[in-house]
Amino acid sequence: MPHQLPPQGDWRSWVILGGRGAGKTRAGAEWVRSMVEGPVPRAKGRARRVGIIGETYYQAREVMVFGDSGIMACAPKDRRPEWIAGRKMLRWPNGAVAFLYSAFDPEALRGPQFDAVWADELAKWKQGQATWDMVEFCLRLGRDPRACITTTPRNVPVLRDMLERGSTVQTHATTFANAANLALGFLEEVQRRFAGTRQGRQELDGVLLSDAPGALWSSGALEDALVTAVPTLDRIIVAVDPPTTGHKGSDACGIVVAGAITQGPPQNWKAYVLEDATVQAASPLEWARAAVAALRRHNADRLVAEVNQGGDMVEAIVRQVDPLVPYRKVTAIKGKVARAEPVAALYEQGCVAHVRGLSTLEDQMCLMTTGGFAGSGSPDRVDALVWALHELMIGPAQGWHAPRMRSL
Repeated sequence: MPHQLPPQGDWRSWVILGGRGAGKTRAGAEWVRSMVEGPVPRAKGRARRVGIIGETYYQAREVMVFGDSGIMACAPKDRRPEWIAGRKMLRWPNGAVAFLYSAFDPEALRGPQFDAVWADELAKWKQGQATWDMVEFCLRLGRDPRACITTTPRNVPVLRDMLERGSTVQTHATTFANAANLALGFLEEVQRRFAGTRQGRQELDGVLLSDAPGALWSSGALEDALVTAVPTLDRIIVAVDPPTTGHKGSDACGIVVAGAITQGPPQNWKAYVLEDATVQAASPLEWARAAVAALRRHNADRLVAEVNQGGDMVEAIVRQVDPLVPYRKVTAIKGKVARAEPVAALYEQGCVAHVRGLSTLEDQMCLMTTGGFAGSGSPDRVDALVWALHELMIGPAQGWHAPRMRSL
């Protein structure tokens, strides 16, 4: 498949990012073959000494060498290497050799030298940076030493740094790209359990999820906030963060639907984020229609919109769509971070839950930091979320008073 083929051009590291079962191991094994084999069984290939590095020695041997998609399974009989267990080594008919290493022991890579390296599941290595630093020193043989890295993405420094290098190329595939070679029951089960979650985006879609340094929300915290069912809610709000301009090149219009249970004192309240209905609208009327449609879809109690940029024009546009819509305007006095911090605190206290399918909103949340938004453009979805939770939780809690006890 396309993601299993080495990119053209001058590169030093090829990173194959993929979901579980996307065919990464097969791609790595075939790449090793392409490096060590010549046109006929005993002819020399491009590489003569290869490093094969797994998270553990056991995984390097059982997955990368002897696995169903490993080197032995992929090699034709007349080119199949000999396994020399005592030396943890493969030897091909043409004299090329490969040695197996564990990422748990970076010091074992002091001394060896290679003209090719295959590293598997780099993002899982416990001593990832230390081990990869040793690999870099080992890649010093031949005219053009190269590395192939096959991994399910995780937000770890060693992988992020590698992907940012100019000498790195990457290919990508989801689990479902290799559906023809996977059990139908497996595909149905993982789709049922993980579709629409950040874990699913990482483990199935093979997407590298980034948490910016100093982020107000983390991937782990948002995974913990996920729920599969929503109880009956006391109040539902649609919050809108309109773009400053109204044309195709404008920022998106943030539209977030949230509801809350507000029985008893505020410490017992619980909010549920129900939908991210954000749209890239070509005109103000288009986003207003989307916001009103979300209000009707959820039978919401009120539509709240920030009016710093549009003033009364925002309400006028909404009322063109529905003159009777329950509407309240809000004005930002504090900056985005100052408004977002008390909302982030609600998450830390376990007071907010998310339904599935909010991954784009959650990605943006993990880029909202104490120093501002670390992503590109405007944090339109986060702004709408913040307004919704202020309206549902923070504002009412500030005005809440415990009922007085009647004297006997």
